Amino acid sequence: MNKPSDDKEFVAAPAPGDAVAKPPRARVEDAHDPDESAGDSGERKRDYLEGFLAAKPAEDAETGAGGALQQAVINALKEIYDPEIPVNIYDLGLIYGVEVDDEADAIVTMTLTTPHCPVAESMPGEVELRAASVPGIRDAEVNLVWDPPWSPDKMSDEARLELGML
Repeated sequence: MNKPSDDKEFVAAPAPGDAVAKPPRARVEDAHDPDESAGDSGERKRDYLEGFLAAKPAEDAETGAGGALQQAVINALKEIYDPEIPVNIYDLGLIYGVEVDDEADAIVTMTLTTPHCPVAESMPGEVELRAASVPGIRDAEVNLVWDPPWSPDKMSDEARLELGML
């Protein structure tokens, strides 16, 4: 047998033969949309993307990630070729990152194929000069790292194709 709760009134279940009044049917007109504010006329908006589609794209930033200066530095680095391999150092996967801050300073993080690479002493300097020569770049810095070590899987598909690895 069911016990009544402390603060609710106990209502017995109807007997199987008793008629129960049906609840009212739901109507579309009675529905309340929680996304509509109280000031809306109650009509549903036809195009939810109207404001999004009407917005104009922001102007391309000169500095920062994806900026024009970053792309210009990357394009300049693609002109430097490893003397032993006929592929540019960017597609070879030696460039781990190119950052251009708000003051137009470029920071290039790179590695070499091996620590005993014949160009280990000259390559970072050449990268720094090439990045600093990009119009609009105030200063360039090269960070030479060995972790993670370079491996052939860091090469682009174009570089692999050039070297006959595909």
